[in-house]
Amino acid sequence: MRLFDTLSRQVREVEPVDGKTFRFYCCGPTVYGPAHIGNFRSFVVQDVLRRVLELGGVKTKHVRNITDLDDKTIRDSQAAGKSLKEFTAFWTERFHADGEKLNCMVPHVEPSAVEHIPQQITMIEELIEKEHAYASGDGSVYFRISSYPDYGKLAHLDMQELKLGKTQNQRADADEYEKDSLSDFVLWKARREEDGENFWASPWGEGRPGWHLECSAMIRQYLGETFDLHSGGVDLIFPHHENEIAQSKCSCGGEFAKHWFHVTHLMVDGGKMSKSKGNLYTVDDLVEKGFSSNEVRYVLVGGHYRKPMNFTFDTLHAAQEALGKLARGEKALAEAAGVGEAPSYKELCGLEDAGIFAEAWASLNDDLNSATALGKVFTALRKSEEGDALSNWKGLHLVLAGLGVTLPDLDVTVDVPAEIQELGEQRWAARTAKEWAESDRLRDELAAKGWLVKDGKDGFELTPA
Repeated sequence: MRLFDTLSRQVREVEPVDGKTFRFYCCGPTVYGPAHIGNFRSFVVQDVLRRVLELGGVKTKHVRNITDLDDKTIRDSQAAGKSLKEFTAFWTERFHADGEKLNCMVPHVEPSAVEHIPQQITMIEELIEKEHAYASGDGSVYFRISSYPDYGKLAHLDMQELKLGKTQNQRADADEYEKDSLSDFVLWKARREEDGENFWASPWGEGRPGWHLECSAMIRQYLGETFDLHSGGVDLIFPHHENEIAQSKCSCGGEFAKHWFHVTHLMVDGGKMSKSKGNLYTVDDLVEKGFSSNEVRYVLVGGHYRKPMNFTFDTLHAAQEALGKLARGEKALAEAAGVGEAPSYKELCGLEDAGIFAEAWASLNDDLNSATALGKVFTALRKSEEGDALSNWKGLHLVLAGLGVTLPDLDVTVDVPAEIQELGEQRWAARTAKEWAESDRLRDELAAKGWLVKDGKDGFELTPA
């Protein structure tokens, strides 16, 4: 497999450092609310990365953290009147449920920040001893970025600013701060009144770790000083990943990540997602509107991970149609091959002959180009009579398994009560007339009665919730 590397800005081959297991780390969710589809774009793409590696015959070790300790989790747990543990446990469970709906594989290791505070304290002690960090008068500890000459290389910052000493005596105390702030960043935050009962003992007094430190400590614990790949959204390149590199290399040495894999933003209707615009969607929001989580996943894997993706309801409708075409194509291939039940994931691992879908599979291995892969799948389906039928059938399932999408059951029939059908037709008429408020009201009424509506170009479909 070849992937773009953020540090070198080149597409490079990825392979296990130890020649055995590809070990990679993904920055996980901050569990203070439901993850939206923009968050899940990164997690779904990382899932595709793991799948393509494993299906290609490479053993993996996937580590993804849970951020259950930072400014936001403390702030919102206090506002909810709950303990940090109870509050974050609820949202962690919700995240897991949404990941399962989107068919994301469970990481091999999923550590939490709170569970690894001793490891974080140890790392701070090492940084102070090596004069890369210093304690301030209030008991907080900061990383001295001027002590690390390579700071800024991942984000390709202007190093001349650092050499001129513009960061002297500037400190970033918040877990998240302005992207252009080249400041010493906090490793340990002294106890404050707003933290409530969320503090721990340390050699510098009571307090808690800074957000940037947790990933470094957990990577060291589970992947060591040098590992194969680090991933996250592009918004994490600076300062989060830049800070990880600095504190990890300065405390324990090693190369840290051999490869940096970042996923670009998801937009909605051409703009940024936000609650104020009403365009911030969770998986459940879209399911309530009549779409399946599998259709949501298809949309999220449908674009190249390095290009901004524009999510619209039209893309969901297109996903419905595309999955139907794939299901019909798979059925024809299965009949030609004389087979029935689809091969398991394990059976597909290491498959050598993908038949007419070999080019689609090659696209997934070429910088994880899922958009091109899907295009080549549909092209191959038009020549499905060529080659060996069994190899073609297995090849299609190989690509689908890599993308993590499942096919709808073409044989399922649903008896829709007359009353429900009438409501559906009323809603379709309202939608056709662009009476959006009435259309939404009728959709909600159908949902209350236990039915979901899926719109197509020329009609609609009703399915039980």
